[in-house]
Amino acid sequence: TTKTFLLFKTFTAWCNSHLRKAGTQIENIEEDFRDGLKLMLLLEVISGERLPKPERGKMRVHKINNVNKALDFIASKGVKLVSIGAEEIVDGNAKMTLGMIWTIILRFAIQDISVEEIKVPVFSPTVFLFLHSWKDGLAFNALIHRHRPELIDYDKLRKDDPVTNLNNAFEVAERYLDIPKMLDAEDIVGTLRPDEKAIMTYVSCFYHAFSGAQKAETAANRICKVLAVNQENEHLMEDYEKLASDLLEWIRRTIPWLENRAPEKTMTEMQQKLEDFRDYRRVHKPPKVQEKCQLEINFNTLQTKLRLSNRPAFMPSEGRMVSDINGAWHKLEGAEKGYEEWLLNEIRRLERLDHLAEKFRQKAAIHESWTDGKEAMLTQKDYETASLSEIKALLKKHEAFESDLAAHQDRVEQIAAIAQELNELDYYDSPSVNARCQKICEQWDALGSLTQSRRESLERTEKQLESIDELYLEYAKRAAPFNNWMEGAMEDLQDMFIVHNIEEIQGLITAHDQFKSTLPEANKEREAIQAIQAEVQKIAQYNGIKLAGNNPYTTITPQSIDKKWEKVQQLVPQRDQALQEELARQQSNDHLRRQFANQANMIGPWIQNKMAEIGRISIEMNGTLEDQLTHLRQYEQSIIEYKPNIDQLEGDHQLIQEALIFDNKYTAYTMEHLRVGWEQLLTTIARTINEIENQILTRDAKGISQEQLHEYRTSFNHFDKGDAEFARIMGIVDPNNSGAVTFQAFIDFMSRETTDTDTADQVIASFKILAGDKNYITAEELRRELPPDQAEYCIARMAPYTGPDAVQGALDYMSFSTALYGESDL
Repeated sequence: TTKTFLLFKTFTAWCNSHLRKAGTQIENIEEDFRDGLKLMLLLEVISGERLPKPERGKMRVHKINNVNKALDFIASKGVKLVSIGAEEIVDGNAKMTLGMIWTIILRFAIQDISVEEIKVPVFSPTVFLFLHSWKDGLAFNALIHRHRPELIDYDKLRKDDPVTNLNNAFEVAERYLDIPKMLDAEDIVGTLRPDEKAIMTYVSCFYHAFSGAQKAETAANRICKVLAVNQENEHLMEDYEKLASDLLEWIRRTIPWLENRAPEKTMTEMQQKLEDFRDYRRVHKPPKVQEKCQLEINFNTLQTKLRLSNRPAFMPSEGRMVSDINGAWHKLEGAEKGYEEWLLNEIRRLERLDHLAEKFRQKAAIHESWTDGKEAMLTQKDYETASLSEIKALLKKHEAFESDLAAHQDRVEQIAAIAQELNELDYYDSPSVNARCQKICEQWDALGSLTQSRRESLERTEKQLESIDELYLEYAKRAAPFNNWMEGAMEDLQDMFIVHNIEEIQGLITAHDQFKSTLPEANKEREAIQAIQAEVQKIAQYNGIKLAGNNPYTTITPQSIDKKWEKVQQLVPQRDQALQEELARQQSNDHLRRQFANQANMIGPWIQNKMAEIGRISIEMNGTLEDQLTHLRQYEQSIIEYKPNIDQLEGDHQLIQEALIFDNKYTAYTMEHLRVGWEQLLTTIARTINEIENQILTRDAKGISQEQLHEYRTSFNHFDKGDAEFARIMGIVDPNNSGAVTFQAFIDFMSRETTDTDTADQVIASFKILAGDKNYITAEELRRELPPDQAEYCIARMAPYTGPDAVQGALDYMSFSTALYGESDL
């Protein structure tokens, strides 16, 4: 009959839709199940279970035994087989064979489906009449459109064209849903009442296709969630690695610069070094302090997220641990320590060198000016043709020169001593200083030899000389030392000086006042010397003697004495002014010291008190975490608002450095100590705030109440480290073996003990659904079931599957899932 033909057609297609999974099919449903082999294979495919081993013999008894094994398996599933015996199936009884197949379809394909699950929302008034609702084809199309709307344009279908509707549904199902075509449109439209079993069999295939797709979607959603967590964590790890690398590289470049203590040659160059160091302290280092603090905060937050998502702790790459960064930072501060003091000492040394060098040049110029022409004078032969009186005069003149020469010995020794000191202080221009000093010393030795030689020449004729005018001689003898005294006074009055405090300048002022007190006595000596010259003129005039010229015994004229005396008189008030100006500068410096000390003596204790208060707050914190966070942020703001005091002190400190002030007896605080204290204060409050933020993050993620947090902290404070369980717990709360357990890590541990999160087994089960129950998955399946970026993420990281059932391109989703929750590079 027509209905029997439709059943043959539908049941054959249904059986083949399952047998093809085992690589086979049937052609004739009456004949191909008679030996029981394909019947047993069909049951294994649709049930997923193994049946007893079939008998391979060709005899009737072997076939009956195989069919009985199949029927026994069906009966074991709670199905009553009424009037169906193995012999009828082996003999090819079509009715019995169709009944057996219908029983299998009912048990394995239709039993769990209610009519309600097959109903679809269409506009046909007969839609809920099961058999007739499928006849116009709208229901088939509506069923597909409900689950895969992109495959069917339902609004364009017409109720009066059932053949087109049915063919459209069957072709779409076969092409896109892998449901083989079991009926033709004419099989349904050409009958008054379509066969119930054929329709139900066909519709059950649609149900199972969409049911599998729903399971796959659920599994894909779970995998996407897990992969998203891993991708975010990997991004945070990459950010940490880059920030740590950049900070370590900056420290690596900066330390050699701070450790380079090679001095420059000039004050200008050293002052530039000091300015560079100030820029480093105020401009370059503060952002790095913030980066270091932020890095520690990011690391703690990342570890918290990893623990909350049941992932292994993050282990930074070699050399980029938080402890490595702290170690490098410690080395940086070690290199920085003493650098500013070294710069200031070098500036002080160069200042002294410049002062000594200028003093050397001044004294050398005075000496060279005095020695100019002396060699020519000492080598002239004027005594050979001179008269006796002239010879005697030359001898006396020479004695006066020797006295003058001895008076200049001190200056030569001073020049040599200054040159020696410049050498010892490593003055950069020492070679030229040494050359000039050597020339002066050699010339001085030559003058000594020439002086001795001339004296010997003059003394050979001395006994032939008459007594000389005592007044000229007395004049010469008194004028020479007085002249030298005036030259020494002028030199001292013009001498450069350098002082570092009020006491030193007051000492110079006292010495200058003592010098001024000797001026009246010196003036008397000058008048006495001038009186000698006046007496000479008087005697000559009285005796009618015509003087041949100036005093033969000396070149020091009364006019030169008066001129030098006048110069001394001019230099005294100039010296007064210079000393008073220096006194005013030292008084200004003392004011700067007091100004800095007053501020520093307030700021230093303030920083210490704030550090102590933060320690108490972190121990005594009450109220909700949000209250604590608000309190801490207000406290942090009050600290930040204190920053102008630090900036003002930095300005006072710069004024002191620009004034080259190197000590301060009014305070024990240095700018360096206060800077370090300020940076520690900012870092400590930031870390305390981050601890509360991470506790809030943990509480919200785990659903921990305020009371539980209080209990956790109490447990943490009374943690018994002698417990045998300690080693296991420490491995969880201190994965980096730092030797310390933070309260945040303890909260994570306590909350994780009672909180469920996704597991490797759950992820494996989800992948197994996407893989169609296979032990492996393919790239094509991953791209079909997952979003593009997450599919490629899995493909790039999954190892090839090597099991016995492997095919080309098979990927191992099990090892990948396990790695998500263990030590790996994922």
